[in-house]
Amino acid sequence: MADVSADVAPENRIARRVLLAGPRSFCAGVERAIEIVEQALRTRGSPVYVRKQIVHNVTVVEDLAGRGAVFVEELDEVPDDATVVFSAHGVSPAVRQEAARRGLEVIDGTCPLVAKVHAEARRFAARGDTVVLVGHAGHEEVEGTLGEAPESMMLVQSADEARELAPADGRRISYLTQTTLAVDETAEVVGALRERFPQLKEPPSEDICYATTNRQAALQAIVAEADLVLVVGSRNSSNSVRLVELARRGGTPAELIDRAGDIRPEWLAGVRTVGLTAGASAPPALVTEVVTRLGDFGPVRVEEREIARETVHFDLPPAVRGDARRAADDPSS
Repeated sequence: MADVSADVAPENRIARRVLLAGPRSFCAGVERAIEIVEQALRTRGSPVYVRKQIVHNVTVVEDLAGRGAVFVEELDEVPDDATVVFSAHGVSPAVRQEAARRGLEVIDGTCPLVAKVHAEARRFAARGDTVVLVGHAGHEEVEGTLGEAPESMMLVQSADEARELAPADGRRISYLTQTTLAVDETAEVVGALRERFPQLKEPPSEDICYATTNRQAALQAIVAEADLVLVVGSRNSSNSVRLVELARRGGTPAELIDRAGDIRPEWLAGVRTVGLTAGASAPPALVTEVVTRLGDFGPVRVEEREIARETVHFDLPPAVRGDARRAADDPSS
């Protein structure tokens, strides 16, 4: 076997501490979405079509594609009467209507916490509000939420945009947020909305999901001690990108990596303490591989800092729930 440490300069081969932020990696919504595709493949066979990436992670998508999942951008790439899974980020009613018109078997992988925001959008719009959605333009979750009430919704991406917002009636206005935003930046945007619209109504509970909040808080607990932060996650993963930005806003260099092999030796020059976390769509095994790779640069001492224990679990949708039970009861499966 090749010596993977051969590319490590002597000055980078030093003892280091690795601070593992906890919670990290998969959340309940991601685990549910992946299991939906796995169960569909197990019981229906290949191909099972998936609209968009089931979750925003290169490794997860490559693994499922290798087992027979076919990822498409839009439904016109799916044959009539086929099975299609909607991603964890949700879809607009227009997509659901098109799937029904085509006679596709739909298995809905939408995260229940995203579905909650969709329901709020419909409810707020039905009572006559202009609904301000705080989020990132072009993100699949945002597109799906906006599609719930397109004539009643306005997208805001920053505090500056919030200050310039001009709805038809500023007295009947409410807000929602994308589930994977930075908590501190979102608070700034909402503060600007409240200042401009004193009668602003808010959702009954936070829209930023527990997993996003926990991973940001866990990183905050270690970032001041770190000389470098590594975030395992893909570039289209909103919550992973927010972790990198959070570390950098605090003055700590941070890098987003898909895999252990993405680590550049020059990043570690002079680094004694590495903060390590992973976005909610990144498999836990990738974190283990990063720790192993850091060991190629010298001895590592790993310390885990867990700020919360996550016990959230979401049931599978009815379309695959029975399949999962039968598989669990069948020792040969």
